[in-house]
Amino acid sequence: MSNRLFQGVIHQMRDAIDRTIGVIDETSVIIACSELGRIGEVNDSITAEILATPGTFVVNGYTFKSFGSRPRPEYAVFVSGSDPEAGRYASLLAVSLSSIKQYYDEKYDRSNFIKNVILDNILPGDIYLKARELRFNADVNRVCMLIKITSKSDISAYDVVQNLFPDKNKDFIININENDIALVKEIRAGIEPKDLEKLAGSIVDTLSSEFYTHCVVGIGTTVTGIKDLARSFKEAQVALEVGKVFDTEKPIVSYDNLGIARLIYQLPTTLCDMFLKEVFKRGSIESLDHETLFTIQRFFENNLNVSETSRKLFVHRNTLVYRLEKIKKITGLDLREFEDAIVFKVALMVKKYLSSNPVKF
Repeated sequence: MSNRLFQGVIHQMRDAIDRTIGVIDETSVIIACSELGRIGEVNDSITAEILATPGTFVVNGYTFKSFGSRPRPEYAVFVSGSDPEAGRYASLLAVSLSSIKQYYDEKYDRSNFIKNVILDNILPGDIYLKARELRFNADVNRVCMLIKITSKSDISAYDVVQNLFPDKNKDFIININENDIALVKEIRAGIEPKDLEKLAGSIVDTLSSEFYTHCVVGIGTTVTGIKDLARSFKEAQVALEVGKVFDTEKPIVSYDNLGIARLIYQLPTTLCDMFLKEVFKRGSIESLDHETLFTIQRFFENNLNVSETSRKLFVHRNTLVYRLEKIKKITGLDLREFEDAIVFKVALMVKKYLSSNPVKF
């Protein structure tokens, strides 16, 4: 990374400084130079001991100035010539390159740090030590979102999301794998869940309308402190997985709004099987045909209201009553009774959950 970074600066400076300029590393290799053909040359005259020289120094007609963030400098800039002007150029270049390197190293380290935190790849005791070392603000509110790409285009979704959140000191965009991108977003106190969903909606809309890339977004809960970012990220993962099972049409799923689906997701499958056998001991749920299951779904959507449901289904009220009686006869559950309706609704969700074979986080 440093080689490309240094070469970019040297390339921009070469017209302003009408001399040969470049950067050499601690292994005596030229890693950046205004004369491209010299990159990769080894200068045996520059040793680690010479790099440790304070101030500028002249070797073989070139003025050098060391820089770097370790206890000992690991780089030096060089400018052709041994005159005072060459010394000034070398000093200015060293200051500029040192500052740029520190900025990029810190940014790179911060992103890696956040990635390790959310993926639980760092010990809890090391989190705060590393945060202090990186001067990372540990006391603000943050939320994790997981953006899962469901259909690709030629555009890089990662680059698009990065451009949507340009403040690299507060917001972190992390590539998890080929299809998953994590957004760790700093938020103000008092932000409502609907505001986060609106933000997630802007990501979905931008990717789909401008770049023809479809995605779904899972939203974790807001946390204070770095350690809990891993929990927020896992919640975003759970939100997407539960949403895939129970809310297949929604592009945005918030962990806070999963309701009873979250409870079912956390149950062991053996317990779910036992529950279904207990509920449908008089007759299997598989014995209900597609039309009956569709009727049940509409009945629930209309708050167990027979008249409203029959109107929406374009059937006579007595036809709906007949279907409900048929369900009662098969399952022993009268969906017009609130408690039976709750049991049946949960049973349908459990059945859907078992059929989906979801990934557990």
